[in-house]
Amino acid sequence: MVSNDWIALIISFLLALVWLRLNDYAAHRGWIPSDLSRKIIHIGTGPIYVLTWLFFSDALSARWIAAIIPLAITLQFLLVGTGVIKDQAAVKAMSRSGDPLEILRGPLFYGIVFVVLTVIFWSNSPIGLVALMLLCGGDGLADVTGKRIKSHPLPWSKHKTWAGSAAMFAGGWLFSTGMLAALVGFGTLPGPLGGYMPAVTLIALAGALVESLPLADLDNITVPAVAVVIGSMFWG
Repeated sequence: MVSNDWIALIISFLLALVWLRLNDYAAHRGWIPSDLSRKIIHIGTGPIYVLTWLFFSDALSARWIAAIIPLAITLQFLLVGTGVIKDQAAVKAMSRSGDPLEILRGPLFYGIVFVVLTVIFWSNSPIGLVALMLLCGGDGLADVTGKRIKSHPLPWSKHKTWAGSAAMFAGGWLFSTGMLAALVGFGTLPGPLGGYMPAVTLIALAGALVESLPLADLDNITVPAVAVVIGSMFWG
């Protein structure tokens, strides 16, 4: 824990900014495809940010200060997506087609969800944490795996595959378990870790089912929403 929450904010913001800019630069230089860069940002930003919660104090204001980070990034998405800020590297990294307006859907929803869950649940509840890890590890890996591993499409969603849904479940479960283990290990959440596993498994399964539905650009809202509903039944 850092002695001052504003110093913790600066450290956390710098870590998030470095991660975003590294991926923006890699996509802009053509080192990685823009669709993969978009998902790498999607997968990695959340865990880095949630781990920085450990830097903050137990003060009531800490969650609001920490929420400035996803809020600032979300405002950047909004300004780039509307064309107020011209940032071609960011557009290439976060959009599939190169259209800035695309940032106003998935990436913007992603940022809003982070702000809301940080403020409502913070580090003393597993609900928001698991919802965010399902969004990052599960939904992110589902898209990457579904496009790169050949498997049959789902009967109810022709653009989703069995491989993608399996990755959604596995990624959501692993990321949630790993982050819970970290916060239990540091004493932020009460143990034992095994006590969280039944709920995490059910949430990951429900998240995989919701992600498999043919709802374009809404996964960043529907996946964490179902995680919050089920998580509240266990830990609310």
